[in-house]
Amino acid sequence: MRYRPLRHNSEFGRVYARGKAYVDHALVLYVLKTRSKQTRVGLTATKKVGCAVRRNRARRVMKAAIDEHLDYNIGGYNLIFVARAATPGLKSWQVSRAVARLFRAAGLPDKALAPGAPAPASRPPRRKETPGSAPAAGETDAP
Repeated sequence: MRYRPLRHNSEFGRVYARGKAYVDHALVLYVLKTRSKQTRVGLTATKKVGCAVRRNRARRVMKAAIDEHLDYNIGGYNLIFVARAATPGLKSWQVSRAVARLFRAAGLPDKALAPGAPAPASRPPRRKETPGSAPAAGETDAP
């Protein structure tokens, strides 16, 4: 299930003015508690992030991370995720980790921490060893 989007400039302005901001190196999260029972999300990437290709990548990676962590039954919140200049250059697991940190700081429940939830992409994929590569630190060839 996808989140309900914030669409109008006045809605964004209300969250910016009345909401609380949480800052990470990759993202900024603005949170405003509302009376409605639905959680709505807005994504922004300004021209400071880069050209259209980089802004679209930032939004795409943010959407994937939000889907991993946002439980849609948390009550009425308006959330705005703002991409920073570093966001398009990060891997998806790094943005996912940043979203988890922001949710923890804001006191929002994290769907990825619920029992039975699939593990989030919160760590880098394991590197495959190629034949002839040097062993990692601490590894020896002796039995």
